[in-house]
Amino acid sequence: MFRTQIVRQARLFSTSPIARKSPVEAVKDAAKAVDRTISGAAVKGIEKGEQVAEKVKQATPETKGEAKGQANELAGQAKGKASELAGEAKGKAQELKGEAKAKTNQI
Repeated sequence: MFRTQIVRQARLFSTSPIARKSPVEAVKDAAKAVDRTISGAAVKGIEKGEQVAEKVKQATPETKGEAKGQANELAGQAKGKASELAGEAKGKAQELKGEAKAKTNQI
């Protein structure tokens, strides 16, 4: 009798891997997936911050002289654009004046 019980119990043992995961293993896997997602997003955010910081450094003048030079350059560009627009306005006014004279002569 003792011998038959051992044989029956021996049949219950299995050497195949477990097909199902325990709840603890499932939670661990889910936590790993969440951690990977969060760390990936954090790395992307850090890289984006570094890119923005580099662009700000490039756009910001390093010395007073450089800042004054950039300000003078922008002022010159603004003056040039203003004179260009003034010239266009004068040209348009002359054109309209000529059209008005032509219409008055036709009447």
